Amino acid sequence: MDQNTDQNTPPPSYDREARGVRLVVVLLGLTVVSGLIDAVSYLGLGHVFTANMTGNVVVLGFAAAGAPGFSVSHTLTSLGAFLVGAVAGGRIAVRMDTGSRRTWARVSLGAEALLVGVAAVIAFAAPGDSGITYPLIALTAFAMGLRNATVRKLKVSNFSTTTVLTMTMTGLVADSVSGATSGPGALRRVLAVVAMVTGAFLGAWLTLHHGLRYPLLIAALAAGLFAATASGRE
Repeated sequence: MDQNTDQNTPPPSYDREARGVRLVVVLLGLTVVSGLIDAVSYLGLGHVFTANMTGNVVVLGFAAAGAPGFSVSHTLTSLGAFLVGAVAGGRIAVRMDTGSRRTWARVSLGAEALLVGVAAVIAFAAPGDSGITYPLIALTAFAMGLRNATVRKLKVSNFSTTTVLTMTMTGLVADSVSGATSGPGALRRVLAVVAMVTGAFLGAWLTLHHGLRYPLLIAALAAGLFAATASGRE
């Protein structure tokens, strides 16, 4: 038997999918990123959401009614880019669904990191320029659409999305009636809420005091870190 081949053959218990950070931890981190992104978009890009599309539909109604501070064109740009991103995420899922879950997650998160990274570069290159508003909305909304499609297909328990917490909070409270609030499911829901609030706070503070550049940069670096380290296990 070839000695080198024998040395390079992984043991029977070896699981390549398990290498890296568990998806639960990754999705919690991405929920923090969602808070960052929505803080940037809502506070710095004209009262529009690029991660939370539920809020965006409501904002569209406000804008259409003529409420001050809201823009129909901004909101439609975000909604459109998000949907195109979701289509792209769905196509990636179709192509990679039968392959490595780990590779699938890393490819999608790598694409998100690239898109948000381009947005950060634009924000650094033209700070305060109103002309970058639409590109930043489109890039971040596309990235969030792609991610949401990926998270939905990965089917990690209690993480159907990393951008909207309505059902997460509903499940947490509703389950308490039947005494089902203990266990990993309840903990994940609580941590998801904490993660979103943390990201929103950090993103809001950075946007208000330092502009759009740094929260976008942090979001891109975080997505890149998760892209490089995510495993395929829940």
